[in-house]
Amino acid sequence: MNRLRQHPQRNPLSARLKVLALLSAMLFSAGCLRGCTSTSPPIHINPNMDDQPKYTAQGSSGFFYDGGAMRLPVAGTVARGEFYERDQQALLTGRDAQGNFVSNPLDVDEAVMARGKNRYSIYCRPCHGELGDGLGVLYDSGVPVASFKDPRIVALPDGEIFDTVTNGKGLMSGYRYPVPAEDRWAIIAYLRNLQQEEE
Repeated sequence: MNRLRQHPQRNPLSARLKVLALLSAMLFSAGCLRGCTSTSPPIHINPNMDDQPKYTAQGSSGFFYDGGAMRLPVAGTVARGEFYERDQQALLTGRDAQGNFVSNPLDVDEAVMARGKNRYSIYCRPCHGELGDGLGVLYDSGVPVASFKDPRIVALPDGEIFDTVTNGKGLMSGYRYPVPAEDRWAIIAYLRNLQQEEE
């Protein structure tokens, strides 16, 4: 007599709950793989990205004759941003080697004056006004802006005005990066011309 085996009926809901619990446990444990402290060494799936052969700064090397990993720069190399500082410090900083403010180092001619007027119109005129009297857009909004005709500003050395244009002052931001040094000096040449004009 053949006896049929009877299997207990499987509950599909409990099977789904078991799978869900297993997946949850896996996700939870995966979240602890990074950032959790452990006494075991980390698992390196791609170890050549973590442990690259390289020389560190001031390290030693058996490859070079002097035993050092770092090489001396090529003769005549200057650090980034120091090109003018060696030969033309006044042009770049507005100061001489002793730190005193200098006069405009450019040979002011018609081309420099035209360039200064053009750059002034773009960068200075919106706030300081067309005549340099401080009656620009900010003045209309109630924000006081310096007038270049003020005797205190007229008496300032060119280098001090250059320093203000370069680094900014008060609400005015610096123009070191958007305006090259030669253009800043051209603006100052045009500004001095504005100061001499009668209102």
